[in-house]
Amino acid sequence: MNWLTEPFDLLIYKRALLAAIVIGFTNGYVSAYVVLRKAALKTGSLSHALLPGIALAILFFGLSPISAFAGAVVAAMIVGLGSLLVSQSSRIDQDTALAVLFTAAFSAGIVLINYLNIPGELEHWLFGDIRGMSDGDLWTIFIIAFIALLTLTLFQRPIIVMLFEPNVARSLGIPVKLMNYVLFALVILVLISSLQAVGCILALGLLVTPAATMLLFSDSPMCLFWGGGIIGASSAVIALVLSYWLDLPTGSSIVLVLGAVFLISFLISPRYGVLRALKRRHVHG
Repeated sequence: MNWLTEPFDLLIYKRALLAAIVIGFTNGYVSAYVVLRKAALKTGSLSHALLPGIALAILFFGLSPISAFAGAVVAAMIVGLGSLLVSQSSRIDQDTALAVLFTAAFSAGIVLINYLNIPGELEHWLFGDIRGMSDGDLWTIFIIAFIALLTLTLFQRPIIVMLFEPNVARSLGIPVKLMNYVLFALVILVLISSLQAVGCILALGLLVTPAATMLLFSDSPMCLFWGGGIIGASSAVIALVLSYWLDLPTGSSIVLVLGAVFLISFLISPRYGVLRALKRRHVHG
C-alpha cells in the first residue's frame, strides 16, 4: 500500500487530498441539479466567463484568493444576467446570447492576462492545480461546500418538484423564481470553488460528469445527488494519486478519470449500458 500512501507524506498532497474530497463531493452533489435541469451547456458558459473577472481582480487588487473570488463572482453574474437581459429585450434567445457573451468575456480574459504578463497564472486559472491550495483556499472551499450542501439537502424535495413540475411547485407555494436565483448563485459559487482544482476550462467536466454517470445506473434523484457526490470525491482522489505517480497535471487528471468512469459505465451499466442493450437485441433478434 506504500504506492497509495506515499504521496500523502507531503504536506501539499495532504492539503490536496482534503481539497479533492471536498471539491469532488460538492461538485458531484451539485451536478445532480445541473443534469436534472439539463443546464450543462449554460453552466459551461458561466465557467468560461469567470476568467475576465479574475483578470480584472488581478489588475486592480493584485492576486489573492479574495480578489479572484470576488472578480469571478462579478463576471459570472454579469454574463449570466446579461444573457437574460438580452433575451428578454430582443429576439435573441438566452442560449445564443450566452454563447456570444461568454466567448467575448473569455477572450477578454485571455487578453487581460497576457497584458498583465503573467502567463504562468493564465495556465493556472485555465487548467488548475489542486496541489497549490493554501489554508485560505481550503477555508473558502469548506465554506462554499457547507452552504451548497446544506441548502440542497434541506430543500431537496421542493427543488425536485420544481425541476419536474414547476406549475405544481407554484401551486404548492414553492417560490420557484427565488429558488432558481438561489440555485443559480450556488452553482456559480461551486464553480468558483473548483477553479484551483481544475481551472475555468475543465470545471464543466467536474460539475456535470458525476451525476451524468449516476444517471446510467439509477432514475432516482436522491441517488443522483449522493451517488454523484461519491463518484466526484473518489475520482478526484484517484486522479490525485495517478498525477503523482505519472507526473500528470492534476486538473486534467481529475476530469480524465471522471471521463473514464463515465465511459466504463456507459458500456457496462446493468440498466442502460451499451453492452446490455446489444445483448438484449441479440436475444430478441
